[in-house]
Amino acid sequence: MPFPIHRPRRLRRTEALRGFVRETHLNVSSLVYPLFVCPGTKVKDEIKSMPGNYRWSVDGLAEECRSVHDLGIPAVILFGIPESKDEVGSGAYDPDGIVQRAVRAVKKAAPNLLVICDVCLDEYTSHGHCGLIKNGEIDNDSTLPLLAKTARMQVEAGADIVAPSDMMDGRVGAIRKDLDAHGFTQVPILAYAAKYASAFYGPFREAADSAPKFGDRKSYQMDPANQREALREIALDLEEGADIVMVKPALPYLDIIALARREFDVPIAAYQVSGEYSLIEAAARLGWMNRERTILETLTSIRRAGADIILTYYAKEVARLLG
Repeated sequence: MPFPIHRPRRLRRTEALRGFVRETHLNVSSLVYPLFVCPGTKVKDEIKSMPGNYRWSVDGLAEECRSVHDLGIPAVILFGIPESKDEVGSGAYDPDGIVQRAVRAVKKAAPNLLVICDVCLDEYTSHGHCGLIKNGEIDNDSTLPLLAKTARMQVEAGADIVAPSDMMDGRVGAIRKDLDAHGFTQVPILAYAAKYASAFYGPFREAADSAPKFGDRKSYQMDPANQREALREIALDLEEGADIVMVKPALPYLDIIALARREFDVPIAAYQVSGEYSLIEAAARLGWMNRERTILETLTSIRRAGADIILTYYAKEVARLLG
């Protein structure tokens, strides 16, 4: 029967009642904290477009990861800024590359913290693209062995999970085959399965110095207009051996997260990317939005859409808020 028999407001009257019937819960155990590592010592260089985030040298990064672990955050994901770049991104798969050094230091400082490594060449190539260049185009197949080697070097350094973000066709299969052939059958792959060619990556490209020097990434990252294609991409990555799949960015693509949750019975991650972070920070600094409420509401919406895991630059702050 309608009102006055049914009164939905009965269950909203107090915080205790609201919490009692709450459908979606934001937990620290679902968070991953992205971190940038750079050359040098005692470096803590704030990223202008991402206030509160830093480029860390290996020594500082290890201490930061210790504090991350102490807050109960289960995982970090590492992005590297190398000493130098070249056409083939050799710093990505150098056994002594910046991320490999960082992984070793982090695992020593916080052995139980899960270390995820981004697998891509864009931070290491002089042209800023995620694959090798042939005849002015990004060549898919010649890039795959380098991505596989990058993942293996990261695992040999101690990485717990590898996360290919390049969007080359077949890269999950190439990585899985290479890891298995070298005895790393137990290492999971977190695939950036539905990664869109988004305007929301701008601050990250400043942070990692990874903007393309020519053209754009629309020939390999997904068209923001496409929905069904995301399901095909996810299905292909799972067929090739992905253990976890990711949608990136998060907020503009909540529909994709929800579709993936209904379609696939696997762990789903979502990345609240740099542009999402910077928009919140800018609006909050201007006094236009309540910062803490916006942080928690946006992250809850990502969980509500169906994400099991959230990569967010707010991980430490949320751990304190929920603590």
